[in-house]
Amino acid sequence: MATGGTFVTYNKVLPGAYINFISKARALGSIADRGVMAMALKNNWGDENKVITITNEDFQKDSLKILGYEYTSPLLTPFREAFKNAKEIKYFRIGTGEKAKATIGGLNVEAKYSGTRGNDIKIKIASNVDDDKSTIYTYIENILVDETVATNIDELTENDFVVFSGTGDFEENAGTNLLGGTDSEVTNAEYSKFLALVEAENFNVLIYDGEDELTKGLFESFTKRLRDDEGIKISTVLYNYKKADFEGIVSVKNDKNLVYWVGGALAGAEINQSLTNKIYDGEYTFEAKYSNNELKEAIENGEFVFYYDSGDVRVLKDINTFVSFSTDKNSDFSNNQIIRVLDSTANDIARIFNDYYLGKMQNDALGRDIFKSELINYFNMLQAIRAIDNFSADDISIKKGVEKGDVVVDLMIEPVASMDKLYMKCIIE
Repeated sequence: MATGGTFVTYNKVLPGAYINFISKARALGSIADRGVMAMALKNNWGDENKVITITNEDFQKDSLKILGYEYTSPLLTPFREAFKNAKEIKYFRIGTGEKAKATIGGLNVEAKYSGTRGNDIKIKIASNVDDDKSTIYTYIENILVDETVATNIDELTENDFVVFSGTGDFEENAGTNLLGGTDSEVTNAEYSKFLALVEAENFNVLIYDGEDELTKGLFESFTKRLRDDEGIKISTVLYNYKKADFEGIVSVKNDKNLVYWVGGALAGAEINQSLTNKIYDGEYTFEAKYSNNELKEAIENGEFVFYYDSGDVRVLKDINTFVSFSTDKNSDFSNNQIIRVLDSTANDIARIFNDYYLGKMQNDALGRDIFKSELINYFNMLQAIRAIDNFSADDISIKKGVEKGDVVVDLMIEPVASMDKLYMKCIIE
């Protein structure tokens, strides 16, 4: 299995791509798409014990089937917030429980998923006057979601909302509700299960919408392990967790509900884009009136904060929680736009190396020259989209390492950040 991460000395055992980013004293391939956010959310309907992929189109067209509610439901506001900018959500349903059931004569009906939403399902059976068949209607909260014609119970199997079983003829009824659906309590173990499953998925940003400090710590540890040990460069959005002091953790200050919008916005932001000064266009209302001193303090603390500006609510600065600046990691590492450039570089180069070179290309002068050309092409693409600046082929050095299979690459890149401060001197004569 190919692995990766960071290195201190050239002593790695497992094959893979090990990449360090260090601030300069005062990184065939293509640039991968962004836009994927991962989240676990409590719900009373839907797939259980698995991570599913929901696109924006899926959400708009099939939210009732997938999540149990129509697109406009207040219960689905977190999804609408995230999809303001995200393209896909890797979703894990938190909370299961018991399935709702009903018996109508010889027909047994069971909700497809556990949870109290199943109690809103109603089955109606009507005899057809023109033949010996019956029409079986499935409603959820008086919304007709399925209509099936059958001669007897044996012909029925399931639809998107219920599973049928039993034998015999239908018993006409005006409508029978399913009962007994329950929701379970949310535990920390369910978030652990989510993280274990989502690790196998490809995503850019992870979020946790709760306030439990132990669970926040779990997400922090998961993020650090993936970034530093596995070489998987993700970012995680938490509420009120500035103590992380880590470039992979973003701490939202104003309100915990904002983690959905922020997570989607961070995931959807391209590597040559910044969220600084971006207008919040979501549905939540929250406090965003701060003094200049409070806003300054928020930036110094590494907090992602929204503020009022001429009737709009905007992102003050696109930053993460890293504030312990040093000569090896300066303030550049607190800038999320720069982190996106570095993370995309690490993820893309690891993918290029693992897919096209690891075990396939000879580690001789010719092989290293081919790999160097690949890297030059990649960084030229970054420069073309203005994600980095002042790059030249001379900024890459590649050589054979201590072991015969080792390839050592040293490079310098200069990520580009958006303008956020203006200093102007105007002399009047």
